Amino acid sequence: MEMTENNFVTMLEESIKPLHTGETVTGIVYAITDNEIYLDLGAKFTGVIVKEQITEDASAKLQDMFKVGDEVTAFVIRVEDGKGMATLSKTRVDRDRSWIVLKEAFEKGENLEGVVNAVVKGGVVMTVAGNRVFVPASQTGIAKDGDMSVLVGTTQRVRLIEFDEGKKKALGSIKVILNEEKKAAEEAIWATLEVGAHYNGIVKNLAPYGAFVDIGGVDGMVHNSELSWKRIKHPSAVLSVGQEIDVFIKELDLEKKRISLGYKTQENDTWFQFTQKFAVGDIVPAKIVSLMPFGAFAEVYEDVDGLIHISRISTERVNSPADVLSIGQIVNVKITEIDDENRKLALSIRAIEEAEKKAAEAEARAAEKAARDAERAEEEKRLAEERADMAPYIVGSI
Repeated sequence: MEMTENNFVTMLEESIKPLHTGETVTGIVYAITDNEIYLDLGAKFTGVIVKEQITEDASAKLQDMFKVGDEVTAFVIRVEDGKGMATLSKTRVDRDRSWIVLKEAFEKGENLEGVVNAVVKGGVVMTVAGNRVFVPASQTGIAKDGDMSVLVGTTQRVRLIEFDEGKKKALGSIKVILNEEKKAAEEAIWATLEVGAHYNGIVKNLAPYGAFVDIGGVDGMVHNSELSWKRIKHPSAVLSVGQEIDVFIKELDLEKKRISLGYKTQENDTWFQFTQKFAVGDIVPAKIVSLMPFGAFAEVYEDVDGLIHISRISTERVNSPADVLSIGQIVNVKITEIDDENRKLALSIRAIEEAEKKAAEAEARAAEKAARDAERAEEEKRLAEERADMAPYIVGSI
């Protein structure tokens, strides 16, 4: 290229152009030490960039990052005209450039990735593409009043929810990404649900009216009436938080995202188990569990109670069940009626006493008859012996 007078003037002006704080300049690396690099910024100035203004990685080695002759763009922090030195910052330029990355991600609603550096008042601070992003506590994904320090040092995905280019201010949310992923996972699970399907669920929470059970990413509710074959006042009578139980879907409302779960089955129905083992007429041991004016309730099987009516307590007249029975007492009862539809039992102690009395009377009669038969046999034997003794004389007289 032929040198003209205008070109020479331009080059001369650029070579003696003064530096000002706040400018962005480009220089050529001509020296590298452990803690700084030196740039040739032209005939008048030398630029110096300390390690802290190059990288946040204290273990990084500048000799591995740069070589002599590299072109580096940096921000002018301070100018010392008398010494021809300028203190520069590469991180400042990097942040300014990466700020564009944040701006584009905010405008497109894209997710970014960064490291959580510290817990501060009201949230946590992340470094994202070299820039500071504040994540409010409510957007960290940590429960209210939870320990946010567990996030420090971890890499998290974040989405910018506020962005002020002029103030270089960015607010992010970790929670919004987690919620979206949870929702997507739930939708995938909802697509597989069907009435009648069984699941190994985990009890998440207990309410006065039932238990909420996680069946693999979505929660269903087991009403108290479905937890036990007998009436219960609170689900804690049957379940505890964290317990694993086998449940099945009774009803499914895809529109309202509601799942009604069942828990009761014949396998855990103690009434069914009882009716498979016992029948009317069987005599079983029973524990008196309550006393009423009209009779006593006795447990004959786990969670299976029956009524012993006052008229069926004894063969003797009973004015009050408490006169002859006490709570906790074990007695033998006879099953006189099984109402399977209403799940009710009729029991009787009197029937056993009457049967025992009849048996005793029959035994006595049998014994009496046996005695009479033995006496008659003895008499017949005696008469036979007498006849035998008299036989010779009867023959001789003839």
